[in-house]
Amino acid sequence: MYLGYNTNGLVHHRLADTVDLLAEIGYQGVAVTIDHGDALDPLAPDRLKAIEQLQGQLEKHRMHSVVETGARYVLDPWNKHEPSLVSPDPEARARRLAFYEYAIDVAATLGSDCVSFWSGKRHKATDPKLAWQWLVEGITAMAEYADQRGVMLGMETEPGMFVDMMADFEQLLGLCDAPRLRLTMDVGHLLLQGDTPLAHMVHLWSSRLVNVHMEDMKAAEHRHLMFGEGEIDFPALIQSFREVDYQGGLYVELSGDSDTAPQTAKQAFEFLQPLVEGK
Repeated sequence: MYLGYNTNGLVHHRLADTVDLLAEIGYQGVAVTIDHGDALDPLAPDRLKAIEQLQGQLEKHRMHSVVETGARYVLDPWNKHEPSLVSPDPEARARRLAFYEYAIDVAATLGSDCVSFWSGKRHKATDPKLAWQWLVEGITAMAEYADQRGVMLGMETEPGMFVDMMADFEQLLGLCDAPRLRLTMDVGHLLLQGDTPLAHMVHLWSSRLVNVHMEDMKAAEHRHLMFGEGEIDFPALIQSFREVDYQGGLYVELSGDSDTAPQTAKQAFEFLQPLVEGK
């Protein structure tokens, strides 16, 4: 078990500077959110060179990585998180699938622990049965491609999305239990959605865990908070990860704090590292 940090909390930094900064603080992992600019933009003509440079930088610092795909407007400048795997337009769903395949390629090159993703938001006019059909079709195609590239998938239950609670994820597994389909557990989202006690959820889903997002949160508000400002008992939570022998990363996700990113990343590390070390 080790600490990492998501680049969506350092959007004002160059990606190369982000990796150096996190390594200097002491983080051992980087969650790379693919986005515009130099964040491995899938439309950038020099993206292959950028991926190669990031690979070398991660190797230099001996850092782990995961690839995150939750950038808000990377595919549609007008509509946040669109298109998705449950969009009504088949061409739109195909665009999202192509983006996920690109993310899988990035992860294969970097040697990342997984590609993290979510279902997308069901449009009001879409029959839930159709949404499940489209989602299963998309994830099945993703899993087949990920299998070819040797990459794990980590699905995140995201508030407001079609799959937003652990019961939905369990239903998905009954429809599409691909071997490479694992779980990205966001601890704040579990609290917000009532998937508690958190320690119980860690034990219940330990065999599926491939990625963990860390932030504090209050049960009544979807806002990622600095540790100690919300309602999560982090000593008990991290002890539960230790009890199930979780070997992956705990990736801090403070996406609203880019203005103070260096100080925020350092503060988060100083809070969490003693707990991870068992002090």
